[in-house]
Amino acid sequence: MVRTVQLSQVIHGPVLLPHPVTRQGFSSPVSPGTGWPGDPADATTPVATTAAAVRRLARTSASVEELTARVSVCRACPRLVAWREEVATTGRRASFADQPYWGRPGPSFGDPDAPVVIVGLAPAANGTNRTGRMFTGDRSGDWLYAALHRTGYASRPTSVSAGDGLRLTGIRIVAAVRCAPPENKPLPVERETCGSWLDRDLTLSAPGLRSMLALGGIAWDATLASARRLGWAVPTPKPRFGHGVETTLATAAGRPVRLVASYHVSQQNTFTGKLTEPMLDAVIRRL
Repeated sequence: MVRTVQLSQVIHGPVLLPHPVTRQGFSSPVSPGTGWPGDPADATTPVATTAAAVRRLARTSASVEELTARVSVCRACPRLVAWREEVATTGRRASFADQPYWGRPGPSFGDPDAPVVIVGLAPAANGTNRTGRMFTGDRSGDWLYAALHRTGYASRPTSVSAGDGLRLTGIRIVAAVRCAPPENKPLPVERETCGSWLDRDLTLSAPGLRSMLALGGIAWDATLASARRLGWAVPTPKPRFGHGVETTLATAAGRPVRLVASYHVSQQNTFTGKLTEPMLDAVIRRL
């Protein structure tokens, strides 16, 4: 009697799913250095597993590229690591079940020498956590990249997947927290740990930095807190967040940097009309 078995019973190891652009197979989460488009890290990139390690690796990053690589493999916050990998392996949205998930921290995206930096809140579980690119693969990104294209910063109005050909010029996108948090709510300790990465982002950007855009109140507070930790001049009392609010900071070297606020490009704001396309375009044009 011949016994038949399912293929899954005899093949072991990670399941490889095709990248939506390149069609190369990847496991989820994606291992660094395996060919994912735009992956800044490789197998030798040092991995932070504690807050102290984040501080050390951030402080010793000599360039935006090195910093971005180290951010992209960070494992310092156990709750965030568990959540991002759970979503990547067993919690995929049904519409993306046939795609591999990045499942790692969201690396910064854009021009490494940009005079303008956008600070967001945190990656979305089925957006950046899937695509590996900031604000890519969800409705928030649809709004942001369309606005960046209208204002001359983005080469195309859509950002679908890493490897789709999108380029940013003169602007770079970072986040206050680099991993997708449960319910989109990072804990204070997670925000504090990730703050060291933001500190280094601002330090490396400072010599040529002209302005920053904070998307939402958490990004506004995180940017001001980072500036204070770096010894930048920050107005007192602390400027209050509000759409279109602007304040001027000064780097440790005395360079003025404008910080502009915008409501976040979340569906909660865009679907209700709290944030409109003209409102978003207007603050971006001020940068």
